[in-house]
Amino acid sequence: MSDIARHAAWHADGQASDDATLIAQSLLAPECFGFLFDRHAPAIDRYIARRLGPDAAEDLVAETFLVAFRRRDRYDAAHANARPWLYGIATRLIGRHRRDEVRFLRAIARTGVDPAAEPVADQVTDRLAAQAASRELAAALAGLSQEQRDVLLLVASGLGYEEAALALGVPAGTVSSRLVRARRKVREALGGQDPTRPGRD
Repeated sequence: MSDIARHAAWHADGQASDDATLIAQSLLAPECFGFLFDRHAPAIDRYIARRLGPDAAEDLVAETFLVAFRRRDRYDAAHANARPWLYGIATRLIGRHRRDEVRFLRAIARTGVDPAAEPVADQVTDRLAAQAASRELAAALAGLSQEQRDVLLLVASGLGYEEAALALGVPAGTVSSRLVRARRKVREALGGQDPTRPGRD
């Protein structure tokens, strides 16, 4: 491993390097890109698995980082955090599988079984309630347009409006309006309940 790669993840003052620095360093020492993978792959994997299922996630995570690696020379270093960029690549790849995504969501709506979900709870009643909610939510998500589903699930994955806008390459106002429409449709499909605000209508 080169000296650049050895020191890529850390500044001299002991602070972790930001993503933009790692990407810049990977142009000289490609192995530095591995630090970016280690930092963000688990979250990207969860995001893809929630949309297409765990079977598709592994391949698409690999493809997301392969695309990112190939395009790293075009990364905008003004953005220290590469998370929106990576989510944007993953979202575009998911878009190629939109029929699979809708099919996956409809299967959850039919069966109530979400193979991408982590174990809910040990109590049977909690599991049954979660399955019922999962069915209704999956059906509601399947009914959204691709653009609305992208925005809703990016924000649900922890991206802010500005980050979601960066990921999708649209203005923040577009993210906001799509999110309002998506939440309204999901609320209507769930009988007026907002899944983003548990226990509140």
